[in-house]
Amino acid sequence: MKNTHLQHPEDSILTGDLTALDWLLSDGDLSVKIDGAPAIVWGTNPATGNFFVGTKSVFNKVKIKINETHDDIDRNHSGVVANILHHCFDCLPSFDGIVQGDFIGFGGDDTFCPNTITYIFDEVIEQNIIIAPHTLYATDGELKDAYTINDMVDMEIFDDTESCKFVQPSAWQVDEDFDEIVAFAKQMSCMCEFLSPKQSEQVQQQLNSVIRAGLVIDDLTMDALAFANDIDVNVLRLWSLVKSIKDDMLFLMRNNGPKAYIGRQQCGGEGYVKINEFGMFKYVNREQFSHANFNNGKFACAS
Repeated sequence: MKNTHLQHPEDSILTGDLTALDWLLSDGDLSVKIDGAPAIVWGTNPATGNFFVGTKSVFNKVKIKINETHDDIDRNHSGVVANILHHCFDCLPSFDGIVQGDFIGFGGDDTFCPNTITYIFDEVIEQNIIIAPHTLYATDGELKDAYTINDMVDMEIFDDTESCKFVQPSAWQVDEDFDEIVAFAKQMSCMCEFLSPKQSEQVQQQLNSVIRAGLVIDDLTMDALAFANDIDVNVLRLWSLVKSIKDDMLFLMRNNGPKAYIGRQQCGGEGYVKINEFGMFKYVNREQFSHANFNNGKFACAS
């Protein structure tokens, strides 16, 4: 699978790709999204056979930043990111592969706010660093050609060490039947005049702007967006229906990870990722997490 940004299932249907509807109904590997920062990539550099650490810039096509020594880190990075990478270089265990995770923080506390969400553990973390691994990669050549291994969601292959704590919550969904509502969505799709990729990109940006402003995407909003873009409003109504199905499923999901808060309000975390034969999409409450993430400066970490 190509190394691409994860989509919301509702966004994917705007161009007429209805794969996400089958994805919603099909079982798959479910994992918890952890809201860490920065993203850390480490493992074995296939070009040299050496251990490396880095950010997502290891996958760059041109300005590639792969760090196999502390000198490499000082040359490629600065400030907080360089400090984190120096600790990761010393504390992460070697790995015969390529893995990406999110940096949660340095040990010595039970509360961490690496980005938008605050995580509170049941006990003080004694290890030097805390990482949430989430994606494995492979490549037939160099790191810039890496692709996601979509059948390797199970991150329990990583055991805690004396210097590194791995956060790998288990996730599950309470059973409920969504067959009828998804079947209705498929019927509704027959009435839609779908968007071109360029139109879809523009409409997604506008939808995100509405969410960023904390506004409700109701019938009036969809009518206005359809008029402004000269598109079929039924496409936006289908988008809204698929989003509501996803939100209902998200409400039924559970995990055994640390407690999560946005500001001082407890939440279910950033969301989940599910992989099955129909692809890989994310379950995220856009009104809660995405709005908070867009306006990160407005939210103080819980103390």
